[in-house]
Amino acid sequence: MEEVDRELIRAELDAQRHISPTTTHEQAIPRRPSNEVERVVTASSVSTSSSEGGRGRSHTGGMSRIPTQRDLERHPTELSRINTARSQHSATVGRSLRSHPSRKPLPAFGAGKPFPPQLPNQEDYVVEFDGPDDPYHAQNWSLKKKLLTAAMLGYTTMTSAFASSIFSAATPYVAKEFNVSSEVGLLGVSLFVVGFATGPTFWAPLSELKGRRLPIVVAMFGFSVFSVACATAKDLQTVLICRFFAGFFGACPLAVVAAVFSDMFNNATRGIAITIFSMAVFTGPLLAPFVGGFIVQSHLGWRWTMYIASIMGWLAFVLDLFFLGETYPPVILVEKAAELRRRTLNWGIHAKQEEIEIDFKELIQKNFTRPMRLLFGEPIVTLLSIYMAFIYGLLYLFLTAYPFVFTGVHHFNAGQSGLAFFGMIIGQLIAGTAVLLDQPAYQRKLAANNGVPIPEWRLPIVIAGGVAFTGGIFWFGWSGYRADVHWIVPAASGILTGFGLMAIFLQALNYLVDAYLMFAASAIAGNTFLRSLCGAGFPLFSTYMFNGLGIEWAATLLGCVAALLVPIPVIFYLYGHKIRAMSHFAPTLPGNTPGVASNSSNDTAVEGDGPIDHAAASNVPKTNVESEKA
Repeated sequence: MEEVDRELIRAELDAQRHISPTTTHEQAIPRRPSNEVERVVTASSVSTSSSEGGRGRSHTGGMSRIPTQRDLERHPTELSRINTARSQHSATVGRSLRSHPSRKPLPAFGAGKPFPPQLPNQEDYVVEFDGPDDPYHAQNWSLKKKLLTAAMLGYTTMTSAFASSIFSAATPYVAKEFNVSSEVGLLGVSLFVVGFATGPTFWAPLSELKGRRLPIVVAMFGFSVFSVACATAKDLQTVLICRFFAGFFGACPLAVVAAVFSDMFNNATRGIAITIFSMAVFTGPLLAPFVGGFIVQSHLGWRWTMYIASIMGWLAFVLDLFFLGETYPPVILVEKAAELRRRTLNWGIHAKQEEIEIDFKELIQKNFTRPMRLLFGEPIVTLLSIYMAFIYGLLYLFLTAYPFVFTGVHHFNAGQSGLAFFGMIIGQLIAGTAVLLDQPAYQRKLAANNGVPIPEWRLPIVIAGGVAFTGGIFWFGWSGYRADVHWIVPAASGILTGFGLMAIFLQALNYLVDAYLMFAASAIAGNTFLRSLCGAGFPLFSTYMFNGLGIEWAATLLGCVAALLVPIPVIFYLYGHKIRAMSHFAPTLPGNTPGVASNSSNDTAVEGDGPIDHAAASNVPKTNVESEKA
């Protein structure tokens, strides 16, 4: 395990000690379930530390400690927010608030002035939220404002997802206009998805440094500009380059919007909000083909598929620019500190976020090397990523496979063929509804286990989704290759494939979050990288496969691969706790392992009188002493 990883674990230990200086050793190991995928679907959404303070700053690479006598007087919700920020000291940017050691002498203060004295107590000048009901905190916004923000960002995200696949209807026309093969025309779809794979490595750290609003606004501007450039391109290379950069900028909402929801909604409602958000993300690519199909058949031509995407992008840009408020707590405090400095003329007032110095070496490690180490070194991450990459690849492969059936066999036009995707959309909505209906039962199990999640609780619906997805592929292939079988039969197969796709993705990502906690951002980043590559590559060979094998045997091949992958979640459901026990990154403690009783002293994880708030307790950082020794 790298030194940076060990320091992140030590930061967890440091943060949880702040909860109560009087707790015993057993009480000093609170468990925090990351039972929401939204904390990291961005590969990034962890808070920046608020734990550094005092007059001096550590140069040892660790995190220094501050007095926390007042913490015991705080509300449990406020405690949970503070300690989450302290414990997860930016898994994407700068590990500490220390100044980098330098051999250069300090520059002169100027004008013959001596250096001023240190602030009496630096922590007294650090702004914080004023209790759990502070109106500055996004979780305390009115329900109307939250819903409007969620709708606006849902539209922004759907715009990016919509643009990823609307070009699929234009590929034959692009290939004909520029006199290239259909596979080269499909590069317009593939390169957009490659942009999806690379974009989060930039947007995720930026959202941790500058907040959520700035990256979203900048990204939607860039997305719209490159969409217009693609629509007006005079040669193929311009089309492909602009599609890549449109995907790069369009990746920002997919990486950051989930983190915005994490900022706005508490544990009781966050899972519901993210499930609805995920349904919008996955239905977006399936709504586009019929729109693009009707456009390319009209007098408008293929270029209007990109004009439509750019118009949607400009609308999202305007909405986000004028109506989107900042939700990232550390940056809200930066704005609050700036206002207080202006109005009080006390220039010592500041927020902890302003003390962060970017460490480029750590930036590279946390966003590139650690995700790759998890992807190729952790069996859970490796196998689930392979499974999800295959599923995600088939999502974009279906953009080519459906026209083979509905255009080639049933002689639909391009727009009518796109309407067949509504079977998959219905299946995804059913899966999302099933996950929502399962939430009350999951919350009861979580409360019964003292707020500690067992990751394997997530897997039954993944197993069911895998079986449904496999059945849907066989159904599609063997009902779609004959013209004497009514078109509704292969179209209805999408209900199973759509259900399987959504069920697998939602709960498999949640499983990674629960299993890896503080390293979940890196696990999701590695997963996103692999599945985006498959999403880009699968459409390129789909034409050869369906032409060479035929619809029924190509679908049989894909169905057999899907069937071979179904045992992966079954194995983890049965033996996942043992595999996690051997991992250097996946914390395994009594309470989150089946068959091991949870220590009742966990109830003291969040101080306060009265019954335990498990939603607040679930935000308290969780530690793994064994990982620190690794």
